[in-house]
Amino acid sequence: MFAAMTAPVNNPEHGFCRDCLASQRSETRRCERCGSPRLVRHPELYRLHIAHIDCDAFYAAIEKRDNPALKDKPLIVGGGRRGVVSTACYIARIQGVRSAMPMFKALEACPEAVVIPPNMEKYVGVGREVRALMQALTPLVEPLSIDEAFLDLAGTERLHGMPPALVLARFAQTVEKELGITVSAGLSYCKFLAKIASDFRKPRGFSVIGEAEAPSFLAGQPVTLIWGVGKALAATLERDGIRTIAQLQRMERGELMRRYGVMGDRLYRLSRGEDDRRVDPDGDAKSVSAETTFDNDIGSLAELVPVLRGLSEKVSARLKKSGIAGRTVVLKLKTQDFKLRTRNRQLGDPTRLADRIFQTGLDLLRRETDGTKFRLLGIGVSDLSDDGKADPPDLVDVQSRKRAMAETAIDELRDKFGRKAVETGYTFGKGRAANPPEPLEDLDRLAFMGGLIRCAAGRSGSSPWSCQFLDPCRSPSAACCRCRFFRRSTALCGRH
Repeated sequence: MFAAMTAPVNNPEHGFCRDCLASQRSETRRCERCGSPRLVRHPELYRLHIAHIDCDAFYAAIEKRDNPALKDKPLIVGGGRRGVVSTACYIARIQGVRSAMPMFKALEACPEAVVIPPNMEKYVGVGREVRALMQALTPLVEPLSIDEAFLDLAGTERLHGMPPALVLARFAQTVEKELGITVSAGLSYCKFLAKIASDFRKPRGFSVIGEAEAPSFLAGQPVTLIWGVGKALAATLERDGIRTIAQLQRMERGELMRRYGVMGDRLYRLSRGEDDRRVDPDGDAKSVSAETTFDNDIGSLAELVPVLRGLSEKVSARLKKSGIAGRTVVLKLKTQDFKLRTRNRQLGDPTRLADRIFQTGLDLLRRETDGTKFRLLGIGVSDLSDDGKADPPDLVDVQSRKRAMAETAIDELRDKFGRKAVETGYTFGKGRAANPPEPLEDLDRLAFMGGLIRCAAGRSGSSPWSCQFLDPCRSPSAACCRCRFFRRSTALCGRH
């Protein structure tokens, strides 16, 4: 696919054409071979090897590719009117639509936009095709998301017969020709600046930031350009009179660390273009989370609890599938006026259990339900590690082992009969369960997580694995006390 070929390396300040890849013999404004104005030239062009590739308006680009009738129309991919924008095409962006913008605001900015719900299965498939093309260039590919990644192209000149800059340009052509979408590329000597470069001149961009120019380039930029400087830190820096990176460059490392702790060291290094992070193809995820935006704002704990439970189960399933666990549980809430609240609690040991994630999140949630209405709820875990040391026996909570065994049995049922085979009383129905009871000592009365669990009998109901009997079941037998559906252990019936 990317056959080796020999490309003469010319004067880097003359550069090459991104359309025909022809080397230029002078600093012309258009390609000497094909006449294209898309030329790349830079004094360090052929020495740089760290790249960041970002697909342009990824979801929207795929939808336009698959439906040519949308080509010249503003397109938004996202949820319903209460949801948010996942991505928007550049026609919609010109009118002010941005990713993560509430849908009603996006439609106010661009009322003629076509709105399409996300098709993640399709996007993941295309993302894998892009990833495969990246890995044909170098084994050092560090994915950041479904549509972007870092690449280290050092030492690949002999394989490809050309320097990394030309390899990147050819890669962009291949993606456009074979997959029907476009990418933007940034090339530099470090990851920090490669990612910044890829944001320039999108879509179909190709930008270069060299080492010699890095300090002067960064000096004129706002502090928010630095990785890790969010709204809170930016506000702190603003109060301290620091608005530009040039101001950080004039400060000593010790002073920055005294003021801002560990982040002060990062500010010192990145403001000077110092970033020694390697491209890590085995880079681990930093967190696992799930969230949802409500159709109507919710302030009642009774209504929030079933949503929290369902999200906790999603997070747990992802952790178990990946063989990892998390030690810190993070609760995320967004109020009706779009103010974000995050609360976290560190556990004594890592967990991957839905019940433990849910109960920790529930305790955090109770503290926030003071009448405030929320438009978004999320739960997740961070401080990830291998699941080998997850959820050890608890000498204080003697029921924890039984609850863990019950959850394992529920997982086995769901693997065999589908997710809806067994459902906790928190999530059964339409997601508007009552305020859950406090955990009881008796596992049978607890009903596997402090709420009733749907029977997998398949005796009646719309689902082939549903049961109409939902009353509390106190029988300690292995058969459901109402429908008599037999399971070999109480952990497999879900009724008692």
